[in-house]
Amino acid sequence: MTGPKINNFFVPNVSKLKGQKTVDLREQLGKNSTQGEFEELLKVQLENKNGLKDVQEIQLSSHAAKRLKERNLEMDANEFFKLKKAIGTLRDKGGHDSLVITDKAAYIVDVDNNKVVTALEKKEMAENVFTKIDSTIFIE
Repeated sequence: MTGPKINNFFVPNVSKLKGQKTVDLREQLGKNSTQGEFEELLKVQLENKNGLKDVQEIQLSSHAAKRLKERNLEMDANEFFKLKKAIGTLRDKGGHDSLVITDKAAYIVDVDNNKVVTALEKKEMAENVFTKIDSTIFIE
C-alpha cells in the first residue's frame, strides 16, 4: 500500500483519475423516467384536494332510497350535480356528517363515504330538528 499515512492510517487517493468521464445524473434521470409522470401525479393529487376525484360516485343508503320513493322526490341530473358539488365543498371545509339543502329537498350526507343517508322535501323541513351533523350547506 503506497500513499500518504496520517497517524499510521492509510489514506487512499480519492482524486479524479485521468480520462474518467463525468456523468450528469440530471440527464440520465430525464432519459429514463417517463415524461410527464410527475405532472400526472401532481394533477391527481390536486384533483383529490379539490374534491373532484373522490366525489365521482354518490351512493344512496337503503333508507335514503326508501325516503326518496315515499316522498316522490326525483334525483335528476341537476340535483345529482348539486349534491356532488356540495359534498366536494363540505370535504374541503372538513365536514363529515352534513345537511345539504337544495331548492327541491334536504339531504343528510355522509361526506367521508359519499353517501346520502336520508332525504326529505324542502317543505317538510319546518320544525324539524337535525341532530348529529357538523355542517350545513345551501346549494341553489
